[in-house]
Amino acid sequence: MIVAASVEVDRFRTAVALRMGLWFDDGKLEFLAGVLERRLQAQGELAARYLTRLERHPDIQPELREIAQELTIGETYFFRHSDQFRAFSEVALPARIEARSSYRQLRLLSAGCSSGEEAYTLSILTRERVLDCHPPFEVTIRGVDINPRVIERARAAKYSNWALRETPDAIQQRYFTVVGREYSLSQEIRESVQFDEENLVADDSWAPESYDVIFCRNVLMYFTLENAQRVVNRFTRALAPGGYLFLGHAENLRGLSQSFELRHTHSTFYYQRKPVSGVASQVVESLEFPGHPPRAALALDWASTWLETVQRSSDRILALTAKNAEPVEPVLSVAQASPRLDLGRALELLSQERFAEALAALPHSNSASDIDAALLRAALLTHCGRLEEAEAASAELLAIDGLNAGAHYLRSLCRERQADSRAAIEFSQIAAYLEPSFAMPHLHWGLIARRTGDRSTALRELTQAVLLLQREDPARLLLFGGGFSREGLISLCQSELSRLGGQA
Repeated sequence: MIVAASVEVDRFRTAVALRMGLWFDDGKLEFLAGVLERRLQAQGELAARYLTRLERHPDIQPELREIAQELTIGETYFFRHSDQFRAFSEVALPARIEARSSYRQLRLLSAGCSSGEEAYTLSILTRERVLDCHPPFEVTIRGVDINPRVIERARAAKYSNWALRETPDAIQQRYFTVVGREYSLSQEIRESVQFDEENLVADDSWAPESYDVIFCRNVLMYFTLENAQRVVNRFTRALAPGGYLFLGHAENLRGLSQSFELRHTHSTFYYQRKPVSGVASQVVESLEFPGHPPRAALALDWASTWLETVQRSSDRILALTAKNAEPVEPVLSVAQASPRLDLGRALELLSQERFAEALAALPHSNSASDIDAALLRAALLTHCGRLEEAEAASAELLAIDGLNAGAHYLRSLCRERQADSRAAIEFSQIAAYLEPSFAMPHLHWGLIARRTGDRSTALRELTQAVLLLQREDPARLLLFGGGFSREGLISLCQSELSRLGGQA
């Protein structure tokens, strides 16, 4: 039996990243070692020779296909994450039908399509929407994946009952036929989707502005940063202006692209390509649904804002943390990242809670794109209680960087001060989505839920805030922590959890 050493497994990981764009962290090394062992046995080669060929040989595509079959097998099913398919059917698809009304053509793509369930779901939903359009629309749907085995399964279009577990009964009856233990998709839907074996990183043959909607869910997370940027740039070129991009729930475009605007409807997030003119529309687009409270101001019954909550809690928190308070670091990476402006003095004053002086000490910038200075200014205006100016400054920053989690969080604070709890929650949700490790949006959302009587949400969000605060970046604590230490904020959460009857 051929046994691969750890250095050889690491070489294999690097070669896979270079050739296929896929990256596996240290937690997957044992899995990669198993794949490498099987490939060495199948090829009958020693590791050194095999890896050299994998790294350098120009004609390695057959072997890459074999590797792909082992690395990219993912579980999926029809109508997976139905909230995104609702957003597609009720927002993205009608918008693109209107945009293409004179051309009468729609083009959709499922990138990383696996065994075809996603692409076929798009076909079913599109057919339901355009069937009665006159004159008719020509609809083209493609599914692409690097794994040839799943492409074959997609083309066969035969699925188990488990793959249809989220499929509405009416859809099952209309488009599937039971054949033995399998469900066979109808010919009209099967023939509506073209499946191709394709490497998203290596291939680049898509026509510019040709697609209306692209689904690429739970794929980018496996790429290196460089390859993720390359793939997103490819999506940008291939999408028509105003076209839509759907990613997995744990994925976002922060740090990958500024060419998209974030959308938030149907309790999910997705993206729309900006107009070519560069004129940005509203960053967040919300719809009302039956059973949801109206987007009117909600009365707050014990403290009107997070800032007041912190103030009311200050004596109790200081008593809890007097012995263990963590000094806030006055120097931030955000300042070091901005060579144009020296933010050091303003940050030092902020660390001393001298907010007005810090705002006065903030250097003036003639560049609207100085993100660090703009975010610091918006935060200081918030700390000073100049909420209208703070919200305007946050909105200006979001017009430049619509995926700035800190600016969304500051808008959440400002909206709460205006008694608009629905919008405050929405902006906190966006901030948490864009920066999953950002504790303050969870804390803020939890406190609003506590005040408005949503006990289950308050328990969930405050518990999450406690976990995240334990490893929160000191830079974010300084900028958004309201003058409190890490332990102070944790104690606030624990106190509220105790009042709710949760774990303190």
